[in-house]
Amino acid sequence: MSKDIALAVQERKVLGKAVKQLRRDGYVPAVIHDHGKPSKIVMIPSNDVLKAYQEAGKHHPLALTLGKENYTALIKDVDFDPKKHLLRHVVFNAIKQDEKVETEVPVHLEGEIPAEKVGLMVITQLDTVIIEAFPRDLVDELKVDATGLAEIGDKIHVSDIVVPSGVTILTEPEHGIAVVEETKAQISEEAEETEGEEGAESEEAPEGEEQAESAEG
Repeated sequence: MSKDIALAVQERKVLGKAVKQLRRDGYVPAVIHDHGKPSKIVMIPSNDVLKAYQEAGKHHPLALTLGKENYTALIKDVDFDPKKHLLRHVVFNAIKQDEKVETEVPVHLEGEIPAEKVGLMVITQLDTVIIEAFPRDLVDELKVDATGLAEIGDKIHVSDIVVPSGVTILTEPEHGIAVVEETKAQISEEAEETEGEEGAESEEAPEGEEQAESAEG
């Protein structure tokens, strides 16, 4: 884990509907939750917090500075405007170096995938997992070997992830990460072949019946 990402925040006195003007002025309203202590109501320049979120996600510690106060925190939740794709609100959770934390980290497939080379489709079922670790042991991502994805029906599960020392995965081990399936074009082609075979059989049936009747006569 590399060093914490620094982010300066400011005290916020604007609440409720008045935060709309705050956003128009280029700030994102936020809150810092701190181990049962009163939450800190803050605001951050939009560009600064967006950059921090892009770098840290929900898994990398941030070094928050609020005046003379300092916090090590994780981003717990973010709210985006669905139309403008702008950050509307951020929730931070202060963490302690000697306490384990739960957070969400991305999972990436590693290695060449044989199934893709032969035109099959690999469906991703899970992009992230929940882990537990001390802040010093947190990782930015987890990788899983995908070279075993070769034929239709081949799967990778959470249990296939090689976990670094100090990290525990809380997501169910049997949860699927990726599976190999046929492409829509392949499925359509097979359906057409099946229909063609069934049509040929139905055309042959009357001729067989006529032969049988002739033999009986």
